[in-house]
Amino acid sequence: MKLPKLLILIIFLILANTSVQGQTNKPRVIITTDGEADDRASMVRFLLSTNEFDVEAIINSSSQFHWVGGEGWHAFHPVEWVEEYIGYYAEVFDNLKIHDNNYPSPEYLLSKWKVGNINAIGEDEIRTEGAEFIAEILLDEDDNRPIWIQTWGGCNTISRALKIIEEDYPEKMSEVAKKMRLFLIWEQDETYQEYIRPNWEKFNIPTIISDQFDCMAYIWPKVLPEHIKPYFESEWMTKNIINNHGKLCSVYENNHGAFNAEGDTPSFLYNIPNGLRSMELPSNGGWGGRYVKVRQNVWMDPVPDSTYTHPKGQWGFHNSWSKKMENDTDEYKKSIRTNYFKPIWRWLDDLQNDFAARADWCVKDYESANHHPEIHLKNTPLNIEAKAGSTIKLNASKTTDPDGDKLYFKWWHYNEADAYKGTTLNSSNKSKTKIAIPKDAKIGDTIHIVCEVSDSGTPSLTRYQRIIITIIG
Repeated sequence: MKLPKLLILIIFLILANTSVQGQTNKPRVIITTDGEADDRASMVRFLLSTNEFDVEAIINSSSQFHWVGGEGWHAFHPVEWVEEYIGYYAEVFDNLKIHDNNYPSPEYLLSKWKVGNINAIGEDEIRTEGAEFIAEILLDEDDNRPIWIQTWGGCNTISRALKIIEEDYPEKMSEVAKKMRLFLIWEQDETYQEYIRPNWEKFNIPTIISDQFDCMAYIWPKVLPEHIKPYFESEWMTKNIINNHGKLCSVYENNHGAFNAEGDTPSFLYNIPNGLRSMELPSNGGWGGRYVKVRQNVWMDPVPDSTYTHPKGQWGFHNSWSKKMENDTDEYKKSIRTNYFKPIWRWLDDLQNDFAARADWCVKDYESANHHPEIHLKNTPLNIEAKAGSTIKLNASKTTDPDGDKLYFKWWHYNEADAYKGTTLNSSNKSKTKIAIPKDAKIGDTIHIVCEVSDSGTPSLTRYQRIIITIIG
């Protein structure tokens, strides 16, 4: 029996978009956390963002700041807090599903929670359940998609997991390394330097060691620009996040209603597929910051001092560029500090509005809440080759909004991400635009153009699409 051509096409499209063995195209993530107050705040936002990820593991770990037996501020928060937060997530889960069916069940998330190495700073000798779970995930040959491993605390549980692989399956180290991606919020113990670097860095694992995150930690009142601060102050936070948004948001750690700290949040912001293509290359930049290569495939923050050399050893609290500048009062130095954090704060108004929308999804029906616009390019590849002096057309006129909101377009030149170091190109507020490639652009230069689309909903939500233009002869 011959099937109608239309039916054949439908079947083909369904099969083409069906994931193999239940896999999706969402980023796979593992988080390790030391349970500090800012980790608990990050966890609220993380749980509200889990529709964007395949969550592989949530692991308790220690750090140089918090460990079992630590006293005072160094005390270790009982590991059960993770279970408690997933329980709070369970209370709003049904409403979140109204807005996106991709939210994972509380039972699924709870099955991914394990306790790792927590008994001392940098302890990576005990084969904990958490370390073994990470090793098992990395060794799984049925799914070879990249895994983004985030350290919200120390690297020690990750170190123990990698030791397990080296001890039990040394022949698989290279294959495991191919799927690994690391995003470290500082090196919060010595285990990266003492074990991971000498034994695993040779496999060229993409590794980001971030200091920029600090503008979302406790020092935000000192370092964020004035036009961004209102999104972090008590009036905005209590109205949009903490009050009247369900149990999960009600437990958000705050400072008298104001934002307190989410120093670990940039590690998973980096993985939200918002169109900025940050996961393709750390120098692209995105919600989780922008980074420069310092050795092999290790990336750190671009420091605003041409005479500065990144540390050969640990990059952390003791030699952080952020801490070096935190208390500067000289206006010139303050301007340098502000620019240092720009790779993250430039997105923070959009980011906070995204948070507010997700908080709304906890309590509102679909019609009463706002949802992200969906950028659709027409005859505009994501990667374009062009000659210097030529003109190219860019078209996002097929972009839609699920709520029927009015859309506002902006095409702009993200020149910090460029290999081209010439003039900044003009921006455009139309859905279609033309870009004149500078005549002084050299073969091999790249020019990054961002299509930014915001809607008229409340809160206004923004999505992006980055176009990378490579100059050819």
